Amino acid sequence: MTHSRTRPAAGQVWNPEDYIGKAGFVAELGRGVLDLLAPRPDEHILDLGCGDGALTQRIAAASAVVTGLEPSAELAAVARQRGLRVIEGDAHDPFGQVQYDAIFSNAMFHWLRDPQQVIRNAFAALRPGGRLVVEQGGFGNVAAVTTALRAAMEAAGCADQARNPWDFPSPTTQRKRLETAGFQVEEIILFSRPTPLEAGMRGWLDTFAGAFLQDLPGDVQHVIKTDTERRLTSSLLDPEEGWIADYVRLRFHAVRPADG
Repeated sequence: MTHSRTRPAAGQVWNPEDYIGKAGFVAELGRGVLDLLAPRPDEHILDLGCGDGALTQRIAAASAVVTGLEPSAELAAVARQRGLRVIEGDAHDPFGQVQYDAIFSNAMFHWLRDPQQVIRNAFAALRPGGRLVVEQGGFGNVAAVTTALRAAMEAAGCADQARNPWDFPSPTTQRKRLETAGFQVEEIILFSRPTPLEAGMRGWLDTFAGAFLQDLPGDVQHVIKTDTERRLTSSLLDPEEGWIADYVRLRFHAVRPADG
């Protein structure tokens, strides 16, 4: 089955086959933040950036009333095939008023162009006492990969065409954003999580680095990806375990005050 390729506002193209085949670890490693959410029966929960619905389905399995919000029509279609309710939309646009008991997100917040706006939207959509539970890339996430990618682009004479789409905040930065929107931060932690890449570094670049290279011809992209992989061989390729990405995650739990 052939899927079209759309470009959400963040600048990243998602292809369902690529995502499921090369990025299945995203949902698998989301179990920790799902445990922090601890969904309860009959709670109304919104999954921001639900992707193919793998974690959304686990929330539904807890008998919660769950809705996904996903900007990619292709990924939203895959999530619906799981029997999930999914709204196609951009989280930068309002997505509700005091109607959810919890808002959940895994590996989406670092794609936001305006994180503060999305946090304000989440505050507005939560009922008083409702919670926002998120895991995303944090300060230092894929630093080696990003450095190598920029160096490869510079070597190819394309340094000025890099389009870094990612926001990897520190706990201090994200706490300030949350509190500015009115949230009370219950927990926020930054932790290292070296992540094995079954599809290798090239598979990771093919899946996630499109926004860096979106304005370049295909043959130039190939050269840059090959050079990036070469530059990372000595630091991220273990001779026994294979490619391991230098992931750093930021996980937080914030609450809209009961009188908010």
